[in-house]
Amino acid sequence: MTTNSAAIAALATMFTMFTLGADAARAENDFIVYSPSVIQGQSEVEVYGFASQDGRSALNGASGYNVSVAHAFTSWWKAEAYIGQFNRDPGGSTHPSGYELENTFQLTSPGEYWANLGLLASYAHSKLEGVPSAVEFGPLFEKMSGHINQRLNFIFGKQVGAAASSSYAIRSAYSVGYNINAGRATYTPGIEAYFRPVDNAYQIGPVFSGELRSHGGKELGYSIGIVFGVNPGAPSQTLLARLEYEFF
Repeated sequence: MTTNSAAIAALATMFTMFTLGADAARAENDFIVYSPSVIQGQSEVEVYGFASQDGRSALNGASGYNVSVAHAFTSWWKAEAYIGQFNRDPGGSTHPSGYELENTFQLTSPGEYWANLGLLASYAHSKLEGVPSAVEFGPLFEKMSGHINQRLNFIFGKQVGAAASSSYAIRSAYSVGYNINAGRATYTPGIEAYFRPVDNAYQIGPVFSGELRSHGGKELGYSIGIVFGVNPGAPSQTLLARLEYEFF
């Protein structure tokens, strides 16, 4: 089996785990580190998910996966619609949780400043009884230094609608990877870290990602990894997977 086939097979296995999952806190599928980059005219289809494991029943078995479609309408604006969001709380069953419209705004040109800067703004409509809808917004940073790529996000959230809390929540995500170019493929071993003060959950671990490119500008991106809890409020380990198809 080739390296590319093995990576895709491993990814398919992990997504099977997410959809059939193990049986926390309410499951939240925000295991993604956003890039501020926008490429005009590019469309994408994406699926990503997670599955948590822990010896404590209150944290074991949380899982979820999202399905989204996106298009970059201009050189600075990309809109993404999450047409399927499914989550499983510990001890519960997988259920649809709502829909989301997400916007990425590229605020600087690549290489214009010490880091590329963007802004994320989204609205998530909840389908769950007793769970308010929410808006999120915050800055996105990306820094390329030779083969090393770093991303940093600060995302603020606010519940809206009936029974909404008046307080704001913040979460942050960071990734660093080393890009290895091999013809039309790029392989990137790296690390991702997630910080959620509102859930008292902090996680970090290794992630392997890559891209397979064609002559026509089509790209298949994937990543698989595992992040470990570094404090008592986080699950001991969470499996992550992502699959993305980009085209013009």
